[in-house]
Amino acid sequence: MGSARAYLEVVRAQVRAQAQYRASFAFDVLGSMALVALDVMTVFVLLSVTGQLGGFGGGGVLLMAALSAASFATADVFVGSADRLRVHVRDGSFDSLLLRPLSTLAQLVVANFAFRRLGRSVQALVFYVVALCVVDVRWTPASAVLAVVAPLSGAAFFGSLFVIGATVAFWWTESGEVANAFTYGGRDFTSYPITMYGDWFRTLFALCLGFAFVAYLPALALLDVPDPLGLWHWLRWCSPLVTALAACLAALVWRTGVRAYRSTGS
Repeated sequence: MGSARAYLEVVRAQVRAQAQYRASFAFDVLGSMALVALDVMTVFVLLSVTGQLGGFGGGGVLLMAALSAASFATADVFVGSADRLRVHVRDGSFDSLLLRPLSTLAQLVVANFAFRRLGRSVQALVFYVVALCVVDVRWTPASAVLAVVAPLSGAAFFGSLFVIGATVAFWWTESGEVANAFTYGGRDFTSYPITMYGDWFRTLFALCLGFAFVAYLPALALLDVPDPLGLWHWLRWCSPLVTALAACLAALVWRTGVRAYRSTGS
């Protein structure tokens, strides 16, 4: 409880500091929300030209895009600031996090908490709820649970990617763009049906790296439609399991990186 209270105090201080300049803060929030709106507009523009994407109509694509946006935006709120690790490693300030009797990862996240990202997450979640109301979801007890679990599972999956990508900075401080290729690139990849992509690219990113479990497979389960790729039906319900594996991998990589840290020597 003491640790949780300390984290909350740091977050509260960050929010107060960021809200001091109200006009600037409001523009930051609106700007971050505009990114979700642009992603949605992109989907509608593509559908207006082709009528369908990867064999899926507007409803299916809308649900996948909404689920991807909600998952990524939520992860970005809570773990997105982990990419600031490279700055702390470069200037040696990561040492101060090691001196405190608190989790280094939690300190890193709360110390760089960006409240403006919350608006993007709320907007994306509203977009997801609207998509669930618009498309023809086959509601059952199992699908109702999945509708709640899927964005949380997707957020934890992207959060694990944020942590893994940030940890590379312990060995290579200029790793930001490499990490973005999997985090922001993964967001774009999961916004559309994986049937749009080539065989090897789809196999590598969708199945081997697990991106299909963020939006594509949960959307198939919610819509109760056949998979054009013929994947096993039970895979649609495995998103929490894949996320748990990703979280364990992220924890292992983080611990390895912290042990490899040697400070700046200054």
